[in-house]
Amino acid sequence: MSFIISSLISILGRYLKPLIKIKSSSVIPNHWSTLSCSLRITTNLQFGSDAIKMASTDFGNIITSNIPSAVLFPSHIDDIINLITLSYTSTTPFPIAARGHGHSVRGQATARDGVVVDMKSLNNSSVGTTVSWSSSLGFYADVGGEQLWIDVLSATLEHGLAPVSWTDYLYLTVGGTLSNAGMSGQAFCYGPQISNVHELDVITGKGEFFTCSKHINSELFYAVLGGLGQFGIITRARIVLDKAPKRVKWVRMLYHDFSAFTRDQEHLISIIGVDYVEGHLLMNQSSANNWRSSFFSPNDVSNISSLLSQHKIIYCLEVVKYYDDLTVHTIDKELKELLQGLSFNSGFMFQKDVTLMDFLNRVRSGELKLQSQGLWDVPHPWLNLFVPKSEIFEFHEGVIVNMIHARNITRGPVLLYPTNRKGWDDRMSAVTPDEDIFYSIGLLLAGNNDNWKAMDDQNNDILEFCEKAGIRVKQYLPHYTTRREWINHFGEKWNTFQERKTLFDPKMILSPGQRIFQSV
Repeated sequence: MSFIISSLISILGRYLKPLIKIKSSSVIPNHWSTLSCSLRITTNLQFGSDAIKMASTDFGNIITSNIPSAVLFPSHIDDIINLITLSYTSTTPFPIAARGHGHSVRGQATARDGVVVDMKSLNNSSVGTTVSWSSSLGFYADVGGEQLWIDVLSATLEHGLAPVSWTDYLYLTVGGTLSNAGMSGQAFCYGPQISNVHELDVITGKGEFFTCSKHINSELFYAVLGGLGQFGIITRARIVLDKAPKRVKWVRMLYHDFSAFTRDQEHLISIIGVDYVEGHLLMNQSSANNWRSSFFSPNDVSNISSLLSQHKIIYCLEVVKYYDDLTVHTIDKELKELLQGLSFNSGFMFQKDVTLMDFLNRVRSGELKLQSQGLWDVPHPWLNLFVPKSEIFEFHEGVIVNMIHARNITRGPVLLYPTNRKGWDDRMSAVTPDEDIFYSIGLLLAGNNDNWKAMDDQNNDILEFCEKAGIRVKQYLPHYTTRREWINHFGEKWNTFQERKTLFDPKMILSPGQRIFQSV
């Protein structure tokens, strides 16, 4: 921590205005206490055990050793600018990480011996969500980077509008998902969330504030989107909006044949009229209903259990069709036509009719239930992969059948659904397989202190199998420990990624928890 102190002292004369705020209730180390007294200012920097503990953990509950020296609770973006400038102009820069909702699983939003910026603290001073219209852009929303997507949805629905691309879980920050990609079952149609952004406000690793877009400061714009926090902190995003449907027809169909399941999924993402396509697996160790949504009735669950007893794995295809007052009388006919000819098991199609909010926020009720049972804040050794279409059958046999099902240690939803590259912009930092269609695989595992390591070992076995079999997977929400792995992950984008790091964060201050430039 001493290098942060020396940095503060060395440039104190330049920042006599509120730079860092230290709450009197915090437990302040002696050497910081002396400095704070000399500053005699009301501040936002905390050293208390509660703040440090919060900033040392995340949803994964796996990485706990990345303990920061302090946590900044900014009241304005100037606090962040000043903090980064402080580090950048120091003889020994200190690491800084932006933390949104803390939903990373491998310590990506931590900053060992540095400062974690709690972005949620900007809620009281930021733009929030402001809806506007222009002749060139149509409807859009200016949204603070610290805003949760659930709040963006609520605010835009008041205007009869909504963003078009989502994540399955809405209690994530805008800046957080845009730093990765933002994936869900709408991506085949609209692209990921990073493809639905007009403009960004970003604070770089030099402490410089820029507004950027495809036309202004475009190199920064493309770098930050999917950039894993390496090039700047997003403080505002201008998000694409469209007219919001009022309700959705939500359909699930069950398959015992993987070939038929994937063929029908790929068909659905190739036609016009479908608004969402996902899929997940049901196995002996899983329930028809899981924490992501309690879709099936008790009678349905009984029938599904009987089907599952006949087949080792059941594949659930999930489809959504939006509608509103203008199409309320034709929606059933439209849906029937869209699903015509699909090869699901006879008698195993299930349907719900819900509001758009209830569908998009479907995971929340499961989260609250797990929280009430003390089962939310547990280890989550998640593994998310993109698998090329040409290799999905080999992946299915080697991983799904011979590992996940055979070992029977997986606890949590297993997602598997196709999307396509047409909605992705290769100028952005995000990485996908080099095929027009690829599959998104999500092993959303939950364990305890006794079994999570076995699940994590299985994850490593999966990655090792893919490497030996030549299956060209790309990790989504990537976690690597060596430089070679990161170079392999980015492939042809690696040189550009390095050049952008040199341009926007040359002292490698930002997002050290990703371990991209800190790895051996």
